[in-house]
Amino acid sequence: MFNDLFAMMSKAGPDAWYSNAQQMALSVARGDDGDPNPAPAERQNLEELAPLIARHIEGIFAVQVEPHIECVTRTQLTQAALDQWKPLLEPGLAISSQALSNSDMPQIAALASTLGPLMIGFQMGSIAGHFSEQAWSLATLPLPRIDGVRRIAVNNVVRFVDEWSLDHQAVFTFALAQEMVASLVLSREGTSDALRALLVDTVRESAALQGGLIHRIQEMMQEGSPQELMANPEQMFEGMDAPEATPATDALNAAAGVLSAFIAFTALRITEMMFGPSNTLAEAYRRHCLSDAQGEAAASALFGIAPRSHFHEPSNDFVATIAEKHGIATFDALLRVDGLPLASELNDPEVWFERVTNSPLA
Repeated sequence: MFNDLFAMMSKAGPDAWYSNAQQMALSVARGDDGDPNPAPAERQNLEELAPLIARHIEGIFAVQVEPHIECVTRTQLTQAALDQWKPLLEPGLAISSQALSNSDMPQIAALASTLGPLMIGFQMGSIAGHFSEQAWSLATLPLPRIDGVRRIAVNNVVRFVDEWSLDHQAVFTFALAQEMVASLVLSREGTSDALRALLVDTVRESAALQGGLIHRIQEMMQEGSPQELMANPEQMFEGMDAPEATPATDALNAAAGVLSAFIAFTALRITEMMFGPSNTLAEAYRRHCLSDAQGEAAASALFGIAPRSHFHEPSNDFVATIAEKHGIATFDALLRVDGLPLASELNDPEVWFERVTNSPLA
């Protein structure tokens, strides 16, 4: 059985973990309702709002914004998330697998090196599938993007509207503005490069947990219990604690916290400019993030981002303070490689303001 299992996995190829992730994710995303297409009227509504929102964003950043959007299903949003996340997760998998290169039992090490990433692929797929259960778009996660495509999971937005009895036009504007602002900022070369650098540092630390998983598999195989391993894979995670906060995770969470706060703040500002005060919408969205967005929170944790960490409130205060004192256009600094705030700047926004306004790149 051991040799057969090893032979099967050895033929799977280096991207077998990603294939498993796709199968798991798309199965979860389809859900019990089969993931129906958006209603044509809802799609048309969003497409008509896009040019109006684009003009508001252009006024803030003084850059041209294409109004094109894609109205997608949960399955399509899930596939887009996987495509965006894959290059961000691969370095951690490579680091984890390399840790077993000097094993005393090469055959077992090779199997563990294959099985570990495959299990992580299943984990990633499950998270991606549940991410799209509630997420309106990829704007939920402030991660660098490989393209500037704007995708809206229309049925998820409609469900939020119905559950909270809110105005369709206002919520559609808020959701679309979030995605359009996020796409602009996160696909920008400077911003995405800066975020990738932060993620690389965090990946090296999170790889310690993935490496621990692979070593756990190796130990169980050495103890002669492969059947038990296959029958009860959950036991691999017993006693494995997530790493504590470090300077690398603090830096990532500070940057991600401000980006998320800025995207939501700007989207709400645009919504209020078009439809008037939106206190009810703002409160409904806050509660949605706290109680309904568990899949989105799990996706954040996959990259070392804690959505409700102690950086959350300071990030919101940071954005509100800068916008009030210096104007929302000040955040055009986020389009530059040196624009992301440092963890030490969260509680002193003026330090960030002085740094980015006096930067040679300004």
